[in-house]
Amino acid sequence: MTISYLKKANKNATSLEDNTRGIVESMLKEIELGGEQKCLEFAEKLDNYQGNVVVSAEEIAAATATLSQRTKDDIRFAYDRVFSFAQKQRAALIDFEIELSPGLWAGQKQIPMNTAGCYVPGGRYAHVASAVMSVATAKAAGVEHVIACSPPKPGQGVNPAIIYTANLAGADTILALGGVQGIAAMAFGLFTGKPADILVGPGNRFVAEAKRMLYGRVGIDLFAGPTEIAIIADKNADPHIVATDLVGQAEHGPDSPVWLITTDRSLGEKVIEMMPGYIAELPETARKAAESAWGEYGEVILCDSAEEAASVSDQYAAEHLEVMCDDLPWWVDRLKNYGSLFVGEETTVAFGDKCSGTNHILPTKGAARYTGGLSAGKFIKTVTTQRMTREANREVAAVTARISRLEGMEAHARTGDERLAKYFPDETFQLQVAE
Repeated sequence: MTISYLKKANKNATSLEDNTRGIVESMLKEIELGGEQKCLEFAEKLDNYQGNVVVSAEEIAAATATLSQRTKDDIRFAYDRVFSFAQKQRAALIDFEIELSPGLWAGQKQIPMNTAGCYVPGGRYAHVASAVMSVATAKAAGVEHVIACSPPKPGQGVNPAIIYTANLAGADTILALGGVQGIAAMAFGLFTGKPADILVGPGNRFVAEAKRMLYGRVGIDLFAGPTEIAIIADKNADPHIVATDLVGQAEHGPDSPVWLITTDRSLGEKVIEMMPGYIAELPETARKAAESAWGEYGEVILCDSAEEAASVSDQYAAEHLEVMCDDLPWWVDRLKNYGSLFVGEETTVAFGDKCSGTNHILPTKGAARYTGGLSAGKFIKTVTTQRMTREANREVAAVTARISRLEGMEAHARTGDERLAKYFPDETFQLQVAE
């Protein structure tokens, strides 16, 4: 390929990982040993919070009362679409049974997990939409008990809009805990008596690392890093819209990669020219985050052709991928690696992040090469069953015995031998490996 960089990133998504693992490992060990009391100590130390951990019905009602009807209507709008989409995903996961040969039936069954832990960020921004994405999807999948967990503010507790949203989406328990202590509490069943079978939801690098370390003891949605956006744009794309969407994702945090892949040099140069001014117009918190994200992690890649741009995009495997090009059906058919695809100028990452219906908990750091994002299926175990008649043992038991002996597994072979001897005592079978 003959790509060139009009702007190259100084850092990548692993640049801040060096000291994270040791901190998280130590905290998890302390919390597992010290239980709820150690969680409370971390909440006081790290979040300056000494209030209730389990949010009460009275606190839910009080939080609800602080919100305007318009806010509640907007949250309901998002919930209705996300829940409906997740229900459709659940419906696509079917139970079935098939007769593979005479007398041998095999099937699968979809079983929801018992308990899901849903982390809802509440630090730099109050991620109301994340409560919808995680809790509503778990409930649509049929999870029996859903725990929502979100960082509290000193003297205030969890953001009222997050409390309202988690409750609306169906959370059975809401915990006022942030960071590693929140993840650990859900994994170990602290304050609820219900250890999570799966942990889902976005968070900072400490939350992500805690989930990674607990994986195996519990399931997780995916290995998540800082949020990402890639935009593929050609000469007919609107540079104002392109720059606006890049800035829209850069405000997430100082380590959020933002990438533009273009086949038009003038468009790329125009976007580079526009970005600092658009970032300067943001409020302080967003401005500082976006300045770092664009300055340290932003890239503009110039490609010679659409095929080359698609190939580069598949290598990056971005969490969010927007396409602002001619011949959109070609791009939809060609692109393979992304968390969620936004087709045409009329849609944007923010729509999917907030309310359009698809889930915003998506793979980062190249994980879109092998996984999709959070869906109803993440909360479902697909288990298999089989049953067969005695007559079907004639074939299956004999083949099993011969393959087992071929592998050197004599005890396996004898489980077939004994059934044949019991079911067909007057018959002789070839049970040894042919010479």
